[in-house]
Amino acid sequence: MKKAQIILLGLVLAFSTAVAQNKTEVQLKQYEATLKKIDAQVINGESDVERRNSTYTFIKTLVQALKLPGSYNYPFDSLKTISIVKDPLNKFRIFSWAFAEEDGTSRFYGAIQMNNPQKLELFPLKDYSPAIKNIRDTITTNEYWVGAQYYEIIPPVKPTDPYLLLGWKANDPKTSMRIIEPITFENDKVKMGAPVFKLEKGKIANRMVFEYGRSLSMMLKYLPSKKWIVFDHLIPSQPAKEGFYEFYGPDLSYDGLKYENGSWVFMSNLNLTNDPSISDELFNDPKKLALPQNQPAKKDKKY
Repeated sequence: MKKAQIILLGLVLAFSTAVAQNKTEVQLKQYEATLKKIDAQVINGESDVERRNSTYTFIKTLVQALKLPGSYNYPFDSLKTISIVKDPLNKFRIFSWAFAEEDGTSRFYGAIQMNNPQKLELFPLKDYSPAIKNIRDTITTNEYWVGAQYYEIIPPVKPTDPYLLLGWKANDPKTSMRIIEPITFENDKVKMGAPVFKLEKGKIANRMVFEYGRSLSMMLKYLPSKKWIVFDHLIPSQPAKEGFYEFYGPDLSYDGLKYENGSWVFMSNLNLTNDPSISDELFNDPKKLALPQNQPAKKDKKY
């Protein structure tokens, strides 16, 4: 084949690829517009049944959109009521959102999309919270999930470490939760929870759970410069309320976890105000926050 023919063939292939990519992007934008309309129905539906049916339609439409080539890199950034968080190592991203039940509780929905250019590799997240009696210690899967809406993914420090997901959960009409969820991918399966948290008095936890009053909120944040996870220290409003977590809230002190040899080791009574670099990292730009609606933003109980 002559050089001119090779160049021409290359140009034709490049043009065909560009046309196909443009067509896919148009389709993804159309799906996004549809999802945005359904999302409004989920929020504004007059009855629980109406909103639930809209939720199922939303899920089916989202899956159809994700089947398109290149969907992994499409941001869906006009969908404001769901959280879409991408792994800093770019291996996967997580969709998660809350559905408000009429009794004041929430059911969570979500999915993990792997970065697979060849085909859609999707793990649905199925909320089984009511059936999980001890969420701090139970190892679960995506099919048996402690529902939450995630807002940050902490990549593994070493290849053998799990990822950590930071999330928020409306627990019941009286309390909310913040959760640190370890997650690993092994043999095409998802495992959630791992014995990587070393707490006080030699205790080990598979998952960190903080519970506090529904009208309050809690800070839970990763400081990559130090490999620390820092969070508000939660206490009851009165000593007699100990163990009744609807009365727990921040006391303006901070605890944390530091990374040591594959584990996250508990630290108490941290001084976070005198270190300018930490103060900068703790600042949350409101324009960049992607946290759930109706999410309390203060503080929590410590395990």
